[in-house]
Amino acid sequence: MCGIVGYIGNQKAAPILLAGLTKLEYRGYDSAGIAVMENGEIKVQKDKGRVSNLYDIKEIDDLKGTIGIAHTRWATHGVPSKVNSHPHMDCKDEFAVVHNGIIENYIELKKELENEGYNFKSETDTEVIPNLINYYYSKDNNNDELRIVRAVKLATERLIGSFAIEVLSKENPDIMVVVRKDSPLVIGKGVKENYIASDIPAILSYTKDFYLLENFEFAMLSRNSIRFFDKDLKEFKKKANTITWNAMDADKNGYDDYMLKEIHEQPTAIRETIGTRVNKGICKFDELGFTKEYLSSLNQIYLIACGTAMHAGLAVKSTIERMSKVHVEVDIASEFRYRDPLVNEKTLCIFITQSGETADTIAALKLCKEKNAKTIAVTNVIGSSITREADFAIYTHAGPEIAVASTKAYTSQITLLVLLSIYFAQVLESVDKNELQQIIKEMLDLPNKVEKILKNTKKLKEIAKMMFKEKDVFYMGRGIDYATAQEASLKLKEISYIHSESYAAGELKHGTIALIEKGVNVIGIITDDNLVKKTVSNIEEIITRGAITTMIINEEIAKTLNTQIFTNVITVPATNQYLSSIVTVVPLQLLAYYIAKEKGLDVDKPRNLAKSVTVE
Repeated sequence: MCGIVGYIGNQKAAPILLAGLTKLEYRGYDSAGIAVMENGEIKVQKDKGRVSNLYDIKEIDDLKGTIGIAHTRWATHGVPSKVNSHPHMDCKDEFAVVHNGIIENYIELKKELENEGYNFKSETDTEVIPNLINYYYSKDNNNDELRIVRAVKLATERLIGSFAIEVLSKENPDIMVVVRKDSPLVIGKGVKENYIASDIPAILSYTKDFYLLENFEFAMLSRNSIRFFDKDLKEFKKKANTITWNAMDADKNGYDDYMLKEIHEQPTAIRETIGTRVNKGICKFDELGFTKEYLSSLNQIYLIACGTAMHAGLAVKSTIERMSKVHVEVDIASEFRYRDPLVNEKTLCIFITQSGETADTIAALKLCKEKNAKTIAVTNVIGSSITREADFAIYTHAGPEIAVASTKAYTSQITLLVLLSIYFAQVLESVDKNELQQIIKEMLDLPNKVEKILKNTKKLKEIAKMMFKEKDVFYMGRGIDYATAQEASLKLKEISYIHSESYAAGELKHGTIALIEKGVNVIGIITDDNLVKKTVSNIEEIITRGAITTMIINEEIAKTLNTQIFTNVITVPATNQYLSSIVTVVPLQLLAYYIAKEKGLDVDKPRNLAKSVTVE
């Protein structure tokens, strides 16, 4: 959680820092602040609330300094308040720090520093960091240019937990020091200026050349240089990565909200994800280089993820099983490593994360590597932490996703994983070639089908006007439709704060139907020809008990049903069952969006949530 920004150059730092924070606000938005070096002094301005509150502080306009750091907070230790906001300074006002992550041993460190005469103002874990740096800096009698880097190194060696840190030093007014461990941090290279941020989109309008720090790599930045040091402070050269994203991709581009923009970007994201993998009707994953012998030796495939990414795994579980003839298990990353999972060299573990920085998912990956399983990272961010840990990395091509509630990342993940399933089938020769060709053909038409849905939103808006005051909503489906129901339910919870639950329709009689009474809203999904009669039978049971039913049905199945028994019907283009989640989730994303808008809520920044969960 939390977002950090830094700038060192010849321009005024404050406007650049504020612009970066605004673009990082999806990482946290309960308080924000900046620190600027000016005339040898560190000047801090911060406040509780959104980044926009900082624009109301007159003193920020007066800041002329050209070096600064900034932070937008998602509270972990200490309530949202001005005093708990970052940046934090040591008690002697010599060092300023912004920090993303959690320091698990801060209480012990705080007591140790208090015994040395240091005092503290906030309730945060972060405040120990500048004081630790001060402590080690004051003990170092070698006053050379690396004294500050040594102090930061010694301080961070004491920290247990995760961190991305930016440091300003009063005695070193023309440099900045940064370091990371398990929390994201990128450095953007400019001309006589350099930038730092938690995520690339925050500074993408200034540069396309980025350095991606590994754990315990230190960088000392000046206006004209970036020097890199390893954990032993041995200096080394680092290669920059050129990012091809368009800076406009990280802006709203005329839409009211990032979420709506990203919903409408799904045809492009799906198209580009397919385009990178399909060539002349063949799915290409050359970087994997899997042989028939290796895939045939597998006794299990794990799909491991959190939240929406986990739902993408559920949506493709049966697809991978049917294509590869190997048992597939979908597991929640935060639970996975605490139950001694049955993983060995005959297990393939696939980890799904939009940001590539999800702490639980990365921890699960490390465990699987210890157990000698091959690991694949499925992510949207080149060079992210998980790509450097995994044996292999394959990428969605969704572009920056800014809204906290994920949309285009989800459909891109399903798209890529279905392509991976086809690749497995090609290598194993486990599915008829003509069937694979037909699936690929239908995949190529997916963007057009999603575009068709996006052009027909009138009915969804009408339903939203009828539903937005509801307290409870239920989602139901069978097979892959149940996986879609789980993701749709999560979207409604995330952005509208309406309590919703998803159920396998066949489980109604096993308890769920006790919750159904007159006027309850139930959203059902029907796309599988083999399960139509069973699902309709389940829905009829709740209709007789007075439920209001909204059905998402593919248009071919809808032709075979008496749809008049349902309260509302939204049809979607028919497609192969393996691909159905991609088309059925889109109207449900829109429905959640319109309901939240009817309630007057901020869809991009739902309460208590942040985009990347970089701490456990």
